[in-house]
Amino acid sequence: MKLGLMLGYSGADLKIPVEDVQLAERLGYDSVWTAEAYGSDAITPLAYLAARTERIRLGTAVIQLAGRTPANAAMAFATLDAIAGGNRAICGIGVSGPQIVEGWYGQPWGKPYYRIRDYVQIMKKIWAREEPVTHDGKEISLPYTGPGAMGVGKPLKSILHMNPNIPIFLGTGMESTVKLTAEIADGWLPLGFVPGTAPLYDPWIEEGLARAGKPSGSFEKQAMTQVIVTDDVKFALDKLKPGIALYVGGMGHKSINFHKEMMVRRGFGDAANRIQELFLAKRKAEAIAAVPDEFVDSGALVGPAARIKEKFRAWEDSGATGLTISGNAEAIRIMAEAARLNFARE
Repeated sequence: MKLGLMLGYSGADLKIPVEDVQLAERLGYDSVWTAEAYGSDAITPLAYLAARTERIRLGTAVIQLAGRTPANAAMAFATLDAIAGGNRAICGIGVSGPQIVEGWYGQPWGKPYYRIRDYVQIMKKIWAREEPVTHDGKEISLPYTGPGAMGVGKPLKSILHMNPNIPIFLGTGMESTVKLTAEIADGWLPLGFVPGTAPLYDPWIEEGLARAGKPSGSFEKQAMTQVIVTDDVKFALDKLKPGIALYVGGMGHKSINFHKEMMVRRGFGDAANRIQELFLAKRKAEAIAAVPDEFVDSGALVGPAARIKEKFRAWEDSGATGLTISGNAEAIRIMAEAARLNFARE
């Protein structure tokens, strides 16, 4: 199984753990990933890391679709890929949620399904450089002819000869968008995927691949987990609960919260409802306490090295082609041993 290293997005101060990334590269990790919310962006740190590494793939999990036009995203990733020497960039895209889309970016929530489809199709047209780009989509069109248009928009072809094979991964979790991901994208960044959940998603993936006539072996599934090496399993589980309570309870609108819906799909509906209720009532400590140990443990790798390596076997059999981990240098090393990376060396 391929391993990736998740850096996420910054807190109040931007710190890029270059030494951890270089360690992961030496140990044979396949990829490093960044993210964005409403602070640091996801692409700029990868450009910096491109200059400090040699071969590790550089991915976003994810850039927010509303933050850039598809043309701007295509330009940014083509530039990143060129800076990195070619065939290293992975463009991971997600829609975020209506609170951020409308509150931070000032964009309409619209119809995310069609917006994703238009976005990906436009990006691939730009990278291909087969002809000046036009697109007549349900959500996005080029040239633009909507309100405020002068009507003089001109189809253009990129000046830069871009890598036409930059992979696009989509961060999705609902049935319609997972099917769409398999149909139009090169890989999937599943929300809340854990060992044992593949039977829920496999039929959706297969239908999407069939629509496009794509073989299953060409589609990557990059799951994600957190790794904490410790002799105190309970301490590790408790350490992860505040983040879960934040996302399930408050990251999104009460009626539209993809993280809460993911928790429900994993069989923890009562806990998800209770966490959201407490969090929105500003009873955050109680919301954190309401996160079940079983839920945390099913999606994380925590404990002594032997326990982590034993639990990792379920991830290897989960149907995912790659696993992105969050963790410190010790976790990076132990996971390299667990995955038996062919290039492991220091």
